[in-house]
Amino acid sequence: MNAAGANGLLKIAVDASALKSRYSHHGIQVYTRNLLEALRRVGPSRGMQIRPFLPVQKESIANTLAETPDFSPRQTSLMKFDRFWRYGGATAAAFLDGADIMLNPNGASVAVSSLLPTVTTIHDLTPMVMPCFPRRIAFLLKFFLMHTAKSSAAIITVSEHSKRDIVRLCGVPLSKVHVVYEGYDRSLFHDAPPDAASLAGLRGRIGIKRPYILHHGAVQPRKNLSRLIGAYRLMLARNRNLDLDLVLAGPLAWQFEETVAAARDDHDSRCRVLLTGPLSDMDLSLLLRGATLEVIPSLYEGFCLPMVEAMACGVPTIASSGSCLLEISGGTLRYFDPYSVEELAECMRETLHSHDLRAELCGRGKERAQQFSWDLCAEETLAVVEQVAHMVPGKARAAGVVL
Repeated sequence: MNAAGANGLLKIAVDASALKSRYSHHGIQVYTRNLLEALRRVGPSRGMQIRPFLPVQKESIANTLAETPDFSPRQTSLMKFDRFWRYGGATAAAFLDGADIMLNPNGASVAVSSLLPTVTTIHDLTPMVMPCFPRRIAFLLKFFLMHTAKSSAAIITVSEHSKRDIVRLCGVPLSKVHVVYEGYDRSLFHDAPPDAASLAGLRGRIGIKRPYILHHGAVQPRKNLSRLIGAYRLMLARNRNLDLDLVLAGPLAWQFEETVAAARDDHDSRCRVLLTGPLSDMDLSLLLRGATLEVIPSLYEGFCLPMVEAMACGVPTIASSGSCLLEISGGTLRYFDPYSVEELAECMRETLHSHDLRAELCGRGKERAQQFSWDLCAEETLAVVEQVAHMVPGKARAAGVVL
């Protein structure tokens, strides 16, 4: 059987430290929040009690997660001690709370296998594949990933591409890594036309004066936004009939200085690059549905939720041919070499000049996006948790150790 307690429920602790306000508008928080909400919906039907450990912050979105008999949040002040929490504090708190299994959706904490079996989501291996931090920080990030990959009972990742990276670079067995695709918020990202007055107001606040090309997501090196800006300027210089703004929507994450400098280089008055900063979910949905074109030029992604959101909204979308983007989009988009400014500029020009191509991208993108859902993500995540539970039958506690 499994490791469930006497009441028959499998008690699953969830490290929800990614709900801290410091992670607002970042992908890891979007993933954790939506996964938790989906777990609350699907957990009871599987005989499980979900116990998310939440930050104690008045402004935290964790406060919106209502308690039910099978979904029992635990707010803890221990989470403010970041290093303690990452280096085993999360597992210790879950163990002392009587949990059977630990689910770590953010992959940033050390799994203590002697206390609880842990299922960890490792979204990608950016610190190994595309390190962009000072040497000491890069070393620590690599250490966390390697230790977590080896000590977790099972690993969830969000694409086959990331699975291959994890197996190759972390040296774990193929059977230990499970691919579970993310979902997207269907109440926000859909193809209903945006309210004209609301969109006009938002455009006015941002400073958008023309039809616009959009990229949304945190500004960081692997997003390849400096090349996008260069390709946008090249396209406008060669095509005087095109008249569009370029809007980069999202928070400034890290090493964003090059992108900001490129955006502010306004030697050509026709080329207007606008950085919005963080946007609310409603504003982001509105801005996305009003876009003429979405461009995803990333050098490396684990899943790329912004691409799926754009596809779901019926926005013509073009993407880099790198990493997982072809896999996640199912080959339904137009693709370009992310290192070639020339090829990116031509791909944008071709799409903007062809009504038939844009219509084709809209239709195929919407159809592909329907395959992703948070409830399906939660169901498949719990299936991995159950598999781990069946690996530890007759679990007993002795001297503070699970045998």
